[in-house]
Amino acid sequence: MAAIELRGVTKRYGDVTAVRDLDLTVEEGEVFGFLGPNGAGKSTTINVLLDFVRPTEGRAEVLSLDAQADSVAVRERTGVLPEGYDVYDRLTGRRHVEFAMRSKDVDGDPDALLDRVGIADAADRKAGGYSKGMQQRLVLGMALVGDPDLLILDEPSSGLDPTGAKEMRDIVRAEADRGATVFFSSHVLGQVEAVCDRVGIMREGQLVAEDSIEGLRDAAGGEETLVVTVDAADESTVDAVRALDGVSTAASDGGTVTVTCASDAKTRVIATLEEGGVEVKDFTTEEASLEDLFLHYTGDRDADPADRADADDRDEGVSA
Repeated sequence: MAAIELRGVTKRYGDVTAVRDLDLTVEEGEVFGFLGPNGAGKSTTINVLLDFVRPTEGRAEVLSLDAQADSVAVRERTGVLPEGYDVYDRLTGRRHVEFAMRSKDVDGDPDALLDRVGIADAADRKAGGYSKGMQQRLVLGMALVGDPDLLILDEPSSGLDPTGAKEMRDIVRAEADRGATVFFSSHVLGQVEAVCDRVGIMREGQLVAEDSIEGLRDAAGGEETLVVTVDAADESTVDAVRALDGVSTAASDGGTVTVTCASDAKTRVIATLEEGGVEVKDFTTEEASLEDLFLHYTGDRDADPADRADADDRDEGVSA
């Protein structure tokens, strides 16, 4: 059964189309990564799911409920960690979680939730004195209130150190094991690759790819990176490698030749190097990372990953 189902969803703001004819299905119990460059339509899509904005065309169902007509019921069963959430400076961490429990009309142990997200020792401190990472942990704890059927996490690792990011990933997997669905949007592609069952990639308001990471890799041509350690390689030999069928790129720093190629081209690369008088000392292969696939599907090959990670995700500059 689908936890999220969008059919023909389009959202226009005047002359700007933030989302265009979007069809998307996320199954119950799935961890789904939702990716795209800034302005791709991710935030608008999330806002449609939560009924913060209404689609211009199409329909959205969440947990088998109409996202607009049944928005209150949807929110009661959904935990949300929004990007850029502001805590209440004068309230303690415990009071934040108690507030979330009252809002959902559920019972629970605030201290147990704060312990789960790693800030139990700060339960009685005012959240205005929390670090960014602690505030992120607090809002994650609030999202977990009531064991929601759906978690929508927008940049959940923002502000977290490596330990905090790992703990967040562990919580995501534990929630999925419990049966919850997790809709996970992030610029930190390593986090997505580590926890997601499938990913969808948005570009200019449209879904350009949707599959498991392995499926995306196969659809992108199944290319691998071959790193060959050599005694020395001149440019004429590297040119011969570039000319091979199945080779996309080849470069050398003299002692290493790095080749992007189809899996069945690797033996031809090694043979060409040896025929050119190059001694091959060792070689390793690496499959395309999620970042490589992201660049392939978005056409954003010249973008700096650090710039993408630091940028705020805003859809065409339109505030929802």
